Amino acid sequence: MNAPTITEINKDTFWELIAQAKEHPGGPSEWLMEQLVDLGPAQAKKFDDIACAYTSLAYQYGLWTAASVMERGGCSDDGFIDFRGWLIAQGKDVYMAALKDPDSLADAPDYQDQRFDCLPHMGNRAYEELTGREIYEDFDPARYDALKAELKKDIVYGDGIGYPYDAADVSAYLPRLCRRYMPEGVNIGAWNLTSPEIKAARATAQKSRKIKKDRGDAR
Repeated sequence: MNAPTITEINKDTFWELIAQAKEHPGGPSEWLMEQLVDLGPAQAKKFDDIACAYTSLAYQYGLWTAASVMERGGCSDDGFIDFRGWLIAQGKDVYMAALKDPDSLADAPDYQDQRFDCLPHMGNRAYEELTGREIYEDFDPARYDALKAELKKDIVYGDGIGYPYDAADVSAYLPRLCRRYMPEGVNIGAWNLTSPEIKAARATAQKSRKIKKDRGDAR
């Protein structure tokens, strides 16, 4: 059965286009680029805005810890940006499940499979091809904030996902992911403890109840 024709980009058709593109393993990014160019600059920009919003909404330290495990030894700032692009490219089910429980990524495709990591960026590329303008030149902060707030309503953030975990806690927080990616022992590197963001997260965010149960932590 042929997929229905998409004429407008919204949160549902965004994910549908990601899924359809992945059915073209010979050139998924090229196929998606063609679809967005055909839809025109306004829809290409909507696609990019949604991709950027989902990237931002996935900025969670528990998920960054999962990325560090899947990188088998730590994940830089740039690496976490790439990771979130990869996560979006896996599709809605994997993305939403990861924000509810990062350990669910033990069931996702291997992180080393980067065939689809360009897909979330194709709106940007299509817009620039269609208009000759950098997409940031037409950024509307109020509209973007409203979009991000709307998309956030569908997300269920998991217990403890806002906490930056040390290596000692990771096996309890992400047991299945550690068994898959770091079976010889967990080494995820260290957080920048001088960072105001990390200090604030450690002071205010709660660890997962899984860790409290496993270790008897007070926090």
